[in-house]
Amino acid sequence: MPAYQFTAIDALGKQQKGVLEGDSARQIRQQLREKSLIPISVDPVEHKTKQQGSRWFQKKITAYDLALFTRQLSVLVAAAIPLEEALRAVAKQSEKAHVQQLIVSVRSKVLEGHSLANALQQSGRFPELYRATIAAGERSGHLDLILEQLADYTENRFAMQKKIQGAMIYPIILMLMSFAIVMGLMTYVVPDIVKTFDQNKDALPWITVALMKASAFIRVAWPFLIITTVLGIVFLLRFLKSTAGHYAFDRLTLKLPLFGKLSRGINAARFASTLSILTKSGVPLVDALRIGAAVSNNWVIRDSVDLAAEKVTEGGNLATQLERSGYFPPMMVQMIKSGEASGELDRMLERAAAMQDREVTTLISTLLALLEPLMLVLMASIVLVIVIAVMLPIVNMNNMI
Repeated sequence: MPAYQFTAIDALGKQQKGVLEGDSARQIRQQLREKSLIPISVDPVEHKTKQQGSRWFQKKITAYDLALFTRQLSVLVAAAIPLEEALRAVAKQSEKAHVQQLIVSVRSKVLEGHSLANALQQSGRFPELYRATIAAGERSGHLDLILEQLADYTENRFAMQKKIQGAMIYPIILMLMSFAIVMGLMTYVVPDIVKTFDQNKDALPWITVALMKASAFIRVAWPFLIITTVLGIVFLLRFLKSTAGHYAFDRLTLKLPLFGKLSRGINAARFASTLSILTKSGVPLVDALRIGAAVSNNWVIRDSVDLAAEKVTEGGNLATQLERSGYFPPMMVQMIKSGEASGELDRMLERAAAMQDREVTTLISTLLALLEPLMLVLMASIVLVIVIAVMLPIVNMNNMI
């Protein structure tokens, strides 16, 4: 039974929006009139979704929405509730209109005879890893177990994402405040203090002269500096979105001392988690490798995994190919080698993923803990330079007296 999104006016003149199921738009209008609502517009959910998909401001399903949807669906399916009824219950439970509309659209496809994985693919809003895992669960007949594993996976990913975002709030605020304070000092405070030294610049220390010139430049050119900075950021983002820019940035990231290690650790953890859940779900290893490569945000590592998948297709060893790439930790490679030898690759991948998650969490916590004092030291150094530049002439004048 297709779903329709409606807009109607109630008895108090307020606008009401929602989603109803019916055989036709006419039947939906009749249902609205029976509820004392005056229908304004009734459109098929699929049509509305396609219209919104063509807009650049289309609302996407967030990591939180995906984790919540997966957990609720896994609980209902594990309770032996039919899939279409479970999807209806999850849609009613959602508080966000665009998520509710998306789930109802998926349910409509399921009622038309499509598999859940096919319905998710047609929506175009779910990750490839998610759809492939659902498809494997449907083929194996253990959709409830697969959904439970997916729920754990999505919740762990969301928790890591929120932890990083929460830890970055303080350093970002500190950086912005430091920039504002320095600009305030250079624009308003420094000129008033050092204007008494304008008459005898020859006797001033070089650091004071440099500070005065920098302050005068900032006061005159600050609009151009802001415009240049904004344009530079825009052009940099456009360059990074291009293929050449993306590869250049990824190569540079891997060569940096700390950020390279962090990038390799994050991508190794994501690859191991993806490969673990896919192989455990019954997805062939080659297909799992290609999906695991697709979820990597570093294109250099992604290409190395694609190459490993080709070698495995030709009969090569997975651990050997990953070791040759040089982007995966030796311990993880050794665990994969042990899993291939013992025939327990999925279990060893799960252990490797857990180990990498712990290492990445520790590394991120260490970097964030170092970032705060480094920002304070940087700000203190800049203020110290300003103070020295202002105080040196005063000290020299006192010595002369």
